[in-house]
Amino acid sequence: MMTKRIESPPFTSDQIKTLIVYGREDCHLCQEMIVALKNFQAQVSFEFQVVDIDSDPELIVRYGEKIPVLMSPLTNQMICHYFLDVAALDDYLGKVG
Repeated sequence: MMTKRIESPPFTSDQIKTLIVYGREDCHLCQEMIVALKNFQAQVSFEFQVVDIDSDPELIVRYGEKIPVLMSPLTNQMICHYFLDVAALDDYLGKVG
């Protein structure tokens, strides 16, 4: 019996355009970045999810004082931290999109 193999791209466009914000619950900079990202979504199509670093000791060690950090899980690239760098995000989305 032959099975037909369907070739699929390594990543879907949804995965490419899904970013992660590492932050904390009571972090005003994190809230500001989330609001800025939501505003930017009105112009550019992408998704993001928020991960609380306090849920994982390794994340606390990695990102501790840098939060919020906007990361691409696809390339493991830090796009920006502390504040949303629209130019850096736009550049990243332009390269992957």
